[in-house]
Amino acid sequence: MMGTGNLQPLPPSIQPGQPLTALAPMQDVTTLEFMTVVAEYGPPDLFVTEFFRVHESSRLEKPIVRSIDENKTGRPVFAQLIGEAIPHLQRTVAELTRHPIAGIDLNLGCPAPKVYKKNVGGGLLRDPARVDQILQALREVCPGRFTVKMRLGFDDPSPFYEILDSVRRHRVDLLTVHGRTVKGGYRSAVDYDLIAEAVRRVPCPVLANGNVTSAARAVDILAATGAAGVMIGRHAIRNPWIFSQCRQAFAGEAVTRHTLAEVNGYVRRLFTATHHAHIPEGAHVNRMKKFLNFVGQGVDPEGAFLHDMRRTHSAAELFTVCDRHLLARGSTWFADEPYAGVIARPNCEAPAA
Repeated sequence: MMGTGNLQPLPPSIQPGQPLTALAPMQDVTTLEFMTVVAEYGPPDLFVTEFFRVHESSRLEKPIVRSIDENKTGRPVFAQLIGEAIPHLQRTVAELTRHPIAGIDLNLGCPAPKVYKKNVGGGLLRDPARVDQILQALREVCPGRFTVKMRLGFDDPSPFYEILDSVRRHRVDLLTVHGRTVKGGYRSAVDYDLIAEAVRRVPCPVLANGNVTSAARAVDILAATGAAGVMIGRHAIRNPWIFSQCRQAFAGEAVTRHTLAEVNGYVRRLFTATHHAHIPEGAHVNRMKKFLNFVGQGVDPEGAFLHDMRRTHSAAELFTVCDRHLLARGSTWFADEPYAGVIARPNCEAPAA
């Protein structure tokens, strides 16, 4: 059905003519609530959902469906799939097209071992022939935009060009390239040269992903790669203003800075938005810590906020820490870039020994 034809046009950016920005799909992060909060500080051009797990007995996960059906941000939402069973991937596409999606996105990059060991996500990069089959099958049934998010390879970039050829052959409408391998996780350097190679090799727009830490870095990355835009993940958790700051930077305007008092407001808004009556207080506080691990990278260079926040057990303790480190220093600027050496996730991001 989709064997020939032109690429599908992408939704327009908020500022016409500017590079695109997208919020990266992050499991247990890019929920409806988080999308809504980020949009209040300046939305990205595009959202991508957490991945729908696709297998023989899979059904559309209701919380992820909510992030599509109940999304009031006014921005397009792409539904991401992870899986390798073609009949069930095609079935899931048919189910998702009954919802107001902007397109279907295939995950070819998740670096979590529990994911890639099932030969899905980043694990599929070990089998370019299988990737080609999946891209062909999804292109055949996607009635609109079909996009892909990938890493450079599994242990090394050896399959990169072969997969780019498949992307071109099967007329993928948008490609996002995270410039690390799966095994590189979040520790290795991002290879922007290979992202630039993807830009040259495929006809569709390419989004650059990986260490887009600030609006200034986004400008530099676009200049280095020629990409059509950037996809931002962890640094949008740290800094919810990053998308509006990117639009300012792309326009050549001064980038608005924000204070720790404003960060305190963000933390409280996020706490309220993600609270559900059925979740025990301790569990909610622990979930908030996952967000605050990133926020803390811009609070102080010693990591004192992170040290104290990680030791809280109740909402009262958490807000006491926020009052001490954020509100009491309210006029202090929040750092534009993460402080060097302040690690959000030591197990994932600390330099490999």
